[in-house]
Amino acid sequence: MIRRFFDARFFAPLFSAGRRIGASGIFALTMAMLWSPDVQGQRATDLRLNEFMAINKTNYEDDFGERSSWIEIFNSSYGTVDIGGCYLSDDVNNLKKYPIPKGDVLTSIKPRQHVVFWADNKPTHGTFHLNFRIDDTRFLALVASDGHTIIDSVSYPEQTPDVSYGRTEDGAGAWRFCELTTPSTNNALVLLEAASDRFKTYDPTGVAMMITAMTVVFLALISLFLIFKYVGKTALWVIALRGRKIPRENPAQVTVSGEKQQPSPGAVFAAIAYALRRYEMEVSELESNILTINKISKTYSPWNSKIYTLRETPVKK
Repeated sequence: MIRRFFDARFFAPLFSAGRRIGASGIFALTMAMLWSPDVQGQRATDLRLNEFMAINKTNYEDDFGERSSWIEIFNSSYGTVDIGGCYLSDDVNNLKKYPIPKGDVLTSIKPRQHVVFWADNKPTHGTFHLNFRIDDTRFLALVASDGHTIIDSVSYPEQTPDVSYGRTEDGAGAWRFCELTTPSTNNALVLLEAASDRFKTYDPTGVAMMITAMTVVFLALISLFLIFKYVGKTALWVIALRGRKIPRENPAQVTVSGEKQQPSPGAVFAAIAYALRRYEMEVSELESNILTINKISKTYSPWNSKIYTLRETPVKK
């Protein structure tokens, strides 16, 4: 029954629609889906030139301890993009100047993250070391894997040593000389001022801090005094309240003229002593009727023989 339902209600319309479209229509629909912007939302076209330093004298060092020009690329999408197969160039007439190798796991840029290339003209140092320098150039381009489609490019003025040139925001905004050099991190950094620095700005003499500290100490002492005082009073009140409660009726109480009276301590001790004495007598009487026989075995030892006490061996006549 379930199989007939699915065949009639679900699969049959799909098969009939497939027969109407035909094989060529299905192929065209599949290709359109693969090449649509929504499906290819995480492509190399989402990469952006984000920041670079053309003249590096005293700034960041690479993994070989050398200072050289560097280029930062930002993944503006929300999916991982592999930059392998693309090109970097500083020559508009040669867009395939440095082919980024494929197969390196480090070329996969995570969503909203950065990657840095070193323009040191030392490609033998690794994937992220380019075969050109940008000390005296005025153009930089990131090119797609086809070798002629420019994904992002920038033409820039003469650079200042140890000052980077980047966008106002990651992957967007105008280019400008950066106040802070931020390779592999966000261009728009939020500088947080320490609380002590803010307090120093508003209270340079420290009088307000002294008054605040003394106020806190005195308030703490007053709070402790009130807590100990009223906690003690509350405890005494609870104890007094419990002492005024009517005790429960005890069957051992003696009734005299209709009033309940507690037995005296001496009578209680006497009753306990009498009960213990009776128990001891009963136990002793039970034990007197028990006869215990223990078997004693004496082991023979040759050292106890009389022959060892004789001076001479007896002679039989």
